[in-house]
Order: sequence, then C-alpha cells, then structure tokens
Amino acid sequence: MKTIGYAAQSPETPLAPYEFDRRELRGNDVAIEILYCGVCHSDLHTARNDWGGSVYPIVPGHEIVGRVTAVGPEVSRHAVGDTVAIGCLVDSCGHCDQCERDHENYCRNGWVGTYNGRDKVTGEVTQGGYSRDIVVREEFVLTMPEGLDVAKAAPLLCAGITTYSPLREWNVGEGSRVGVIGLGGLGHMAVKLAAAMGADVTVFSRSPGKEKDALDLGAARVLISSDAEAMKAAASSFDFIIDTVPVKHDLNPYLPLLDVDGSLVLVGQIGPVDEPITTPLIFGRRRVAGSLIGGIAETQEMLDFCAEKNILPEVEMIRMDEINHAYERMEKSDVHYRFVIDMSTLENAVA
Repeated sequence: MKTIGYAAQSPETPLAPYEFDRRELRGNDVAIEILYCGVCHSDLHTARNDWGGSVYPIVPGHEIVGRVTAVGPEVSRHAVGDTVAIGCLVDSCGHCDQCERDHENYCRNGWVGTYNGRDKVTGEVTQGGYSRDIVVREEFVLTMPEGLDVAKAAPLLCAGITTYSPLREWNVGEGSRVGVIGLGGLGHMAVKLAAAMGADVTVFSRSPGKEKDALDLGAARVLISSDAEAMKAAASSFDFIIDTVPVKHDLNPYLPLLDVDGSLVLVGQIGPVDEPITTPLIFGRRRVAGSLIGGIAETQEMLDFCAEKNILPEVEMIRMDEINHAYERMEKSDVHYRFVIDMSTLENAVA
C-alpha cells in the first residue's frame, strides 16, 4: 500500500515528507492506522547515524499506538477496529532458545527493528511510526488494555519497557531500595514504575532543581550527586540502581552506593563509559550489567501493569511538522519528559 511519513534522507538533513510503500498483507499480518507515535532518543541517534549502520531514507518511530484497519486470513489475535500498539521490534527468528523463552529482544539470529531493520522475508529495510500506516506480523502486535489514555501511552512502548524489564529481572518489589540516575524520558518512567512496585526510590541529581519533579513522580527523596558528604553517607544503601543517562559518563561515584550483591544496570548509554574502578565491585560483590527493552510477552505485561496502576508517561503533544524542532529540543534536554506526535497532523504536514 502507498503511505506517507517523515524521513531523514541523510545524517545531515532534517526530516521531511516522504512517500513510500508498505508491503501487501501476508497471511499473519495486521495493518494499522497510526494514531500516536512517541519520539525516542534512539530516533534521533539513528536519523543522525550516531551509532553507525543507518540505511537511508529512514522513517523513525518505534513507540506506536494505532487502530487495526485490516488483517490477513491467518490472524486470530486482532480484529479490525482494535486499538493496538507496536514497540521496538517487529520480528525475530521464533525458534532459538531466547525466542522460545519470550526473549525475542535477545534473539540469537537477530531481531528485526521497527525501523532500520531488515524484513526476514524480503530483506527490505523496515520503516517506522512517523507515518500514516504500518504492517506488522500479528505476533508482534500488542493489545492496548482498557483504561490507558492512548494519547499518552505511546512512550511506554520503549521508555516504559526499557525500564520495566530490568526492574522485573532484578526482582524489584516491596521495600527494594532503588536508585535512578537521570530524570529524563527513561528516568521518569523508572521512578514511576519502581514506586508502583513498592520500592523506596531515590533519584540522583547533580542539582536540587529536579527535586519537586522527582517527588511528584513517586520518589521518596533526591540525592545530590555533587554533594560528596551526602554520597559518602549513602554508601551501601541501595539494592539496585538503574542508570538511564544516554551519553558517556562516570559510573564510579555510584558503585559504592550499592549494598553487597547490589547491581547497577545500564539502559541509557549504548557505547563507552568512563573507566570503572573495580575496587567497590570486588570488595562488595557488586555488579554492573545492561538491559535491552523486553520481549513481547513482557511488554504486554508492562502495558497491563500500567493500566492497573494508572501509570502514564509525562508527555508533550506535537504536530508532525514540529519534529525537527523537537529533535533540537531533545538534544538540549528541553522536554518534560517525552514528545508524542499526534499523527492526525501528518496529512496537513505533507500537503
């Protein structure tokens, strides 16, 4: 089918209107009209080729909420008119040990990204949610639970699951002592989710300016990371720290804050960090680990949990033609805390 969207044609060019083809429905495909699409820092990185490997033109967007418009003859999970969601991946091999454990995000044979991936049947480059329509294999289409505001829910499909998955994997629950580094798009979701799980949540900040926001989001306190005495007093007082900072930074101030067997889990920065000092790791059996989004079953679990607990991201709604300005603001951390594109504005933007 012919569709329209906004694409980057090179690392240097702004996103602009773009017409392209979506595949005809296969037997197990679902066609979706996109209603809302979140704007993720990964969109910006990929559009700018910050990580390498970007294939142009690129239509970003992997936080998608939409309405089913057609289904293939083999589809049984979704019907025309259903409100559904698409996250960061749209296919995997389905038969490796990780896929069989519902960890498609760690597929041994490579999962297919919602954009800048390779279709496993045709080899074509996938295009994402800054577009009018998308076609996705039904196993990777999520059900939007009743009670979630569809206009605000899109960032759950990346920011939500990226923080939910490690919280679940490391068994965060009632009474867990959790620290959150970075109070941006990922960090604010980590605070909301951990607090809803019953954790005692502390936000680390370089200045006191975010204290009110952190407390309003569910944190019990803010620890000023530039206050050497306060950091020293907090030694060995955390079971789990989630690090959402998306750029190179120093982990060393935070490692002594972990208790014995505590873990610091990276979800923001993909790439180098400052050289870690191993002393606190060895002398406290502390761990530094990483975590990548979540599988389809876990993502559905996250959506259901958010509906049950009434958890939604803090969002700013934008028009499609405001995307380049949104990217500029995102680079300056000038967003509170996630942009969402109202895709009903797309037609006027490309006219």
